[in-house]
Amino acid sequence: MKIVLAYSGGLDTTVILQWLKEHYQAEIIAFAADVGQGEELKGLRRKALATGARKVYIDDLQAEFARDFIYPMLRANAIYEGQYFLGTAIARPLIAKRMVEIARKEGADAIAHGATGKGNDQVRFELTAAALHPDLQVIAPWRLDDYRRQFPGRREMIAYCAKHRIPVQASAKKPYSMDRNLLHISYEAGILEDPWFDAFAPGNKDMFRLTRDPADAPDRAQIVELEFRRGDCVAVNGQKLSPLEVMRKLNALAGRHGVGRVDMVENRFVGMKSRGVYETPGGTILQFAHRQMESLTMDRETMHLRDGFIPRYAEMIYNGFWFSPERLALQALIEETQRNVTGTVRVKLYKGGLYVAGRKSPVSLYNPRLATMDADPTQAYNQNDATGFIRLNALRLKVAAKVRRKR
Repeated sequence: MKIVLAYSGGLDTTVILQWLKEHYQAEIIAFAADVGQGEELKGLRRKALATGARKVYIDDLQAEFARDFIYPMLRANAIYEGQYFLGTAIARPLIAKRMVEIARKEGADAIAHGATGKGNDQVRFELTAAALHPDLQVIAPWRLDDYRRQFPGRREMIAYCAKHRIPVQASAKKPYSMDRNLLHISYEAGILEDPWFDAFAPGNKDMFRLTRDPADAPDRAQIVELEFRRGDCVAVNGQKLSPLEVMRKLNALAGRHGVGRVDMVENRFVGMKSRGVYETPGGTILQFAHRQMESLTMDRETMHLRDGFIPRYAEMIYNGFWFSPERLALQALIEETQRNVTGTVRVKLYKGGLYVAGRKSPVSLYNPRLATMDADPTQAYNQNDATGFIRLNALRLKVAAKVRRKR
């Protein structure tokens, strides 16, 4: 048997690698996706081979992640439950897609992951695999009774590694878990399981990696100009950049000013509530500026129609349906809405806050002669016409009021 394992090099996937090899008498191909987690990948190839992997793939997917996953999602202004920018959720279909590609290339029988049976990631990985390779087997050790009986805690996992002479750092578990990529860092579990715990208290500054505490951010505001073309940011401060370069630049700029922190209790797809703390500096600026650009260039009814789909679109991503026919269909509608979302937005960053400082577009729908409170010499809008407009819209209200009065 041949299995492609999503491998991070942590204690969990290190144990899973050896356990799969032993339990299934299988060849293990370890796969790690570089989606912007930085130095976490250091020494990973050597460790996977030393643990027993026959082959290791470490693929840099950052450009694809920014271009084909983050940017399409941002065109939709997708935010889950009004707060979460979907940083972890949008990375999982890309990782699973690459696992399926490797499985095809290597002739593997199955893919495996270390997601627990309580979280969202198991669903995201497996729904992607189902959509892209329906005949491929998926192994989720944490959902197997035998595995959980053998490893009820970290002590048993460390002992297992010692037995198999697998070097691991047997240090105490961090007081929270962390997941990092190009779009964000998420923190959950451990001390964060208490929703009364203040993650932003001065004593917890060391937890954050991408953003300064707003109290420590510069005392002087910074202006950033973002140029959009058909809904995508293509330049920052006049410099043309690729989607990957835009994300990196805005992460640095926004992080310096403490922009992009969120602490929320969210509803997991599997049914429970969980508390998450997030840093999404670059994504926060992009979404804010994109909305400002749309306000100037997008037709009212088109915007309201698209906005009605935002919660549903965000749920599709959060729940793992990126490759579903309904998400693809909705994406086609979103692309159509972005035809004229072109121009420049000026944003002010100051101590965790974002403020619009101007917007302009060659295809702006804003007409100052129509909107002015002063007399319009062109007579493009006749205020007298509003009388009939109001009467017609008031008709049903008057009828309903008269009926109520008779009761």
